[in-house]
Amino acid sequence: MHDLIPYLKYLHGLYNGFVAMLFFYQGWFGLMIRKERITVRPPTASIIKRHRKIGPIFTLMGIAGFFTGVIIVYLHEGRIFEHSIHIIIGLAIAVMIITTFFISKKIKVRESAFRTPHFIIGILIVCLYFIQAFIGIRILLSASS
Repeated sequence: MHDLIPYLKYLHGLYNGFVAMLFFYQGWFGLMIRKERITVRPPTASIIKRHRKIGPIFTLMGIAGFFTGVIIVYLHEGRIFEHSIHIIIGLAIAVMIITTFFISKKIKVRESAFRTPHFIIGILIVCLYFIQAFIGIRILLSASS
């Protein structure tokens, strides 16, 4: 199993990089919807439908990426806080993903108080994914040298 760990680290990074791109994609749809709502135009139904449909899938993918990282580090190092900043940011991303998912379930009416928190947390998720990717690449590069 230990022979697979180096490959699993790279696979973890590739997977989560892909998931981060999906969250940027999802965020783009959210921004389009928000922009249309702010300009008092009715948002495009197909964009809303797509945003709502893929959100839960991306939520599961993001959470799975976090837990696979925890498992890989535990199998390799025997403890999960080997890369403490990386796991703390990963945990923050996972908690925010879950939070924004549950907030999104409360958005029902045209003027919902839950839209702004959903938006703010979504922006934070995307920003933290950038930081997380940078830290993850540094971890991979320092491990290979």
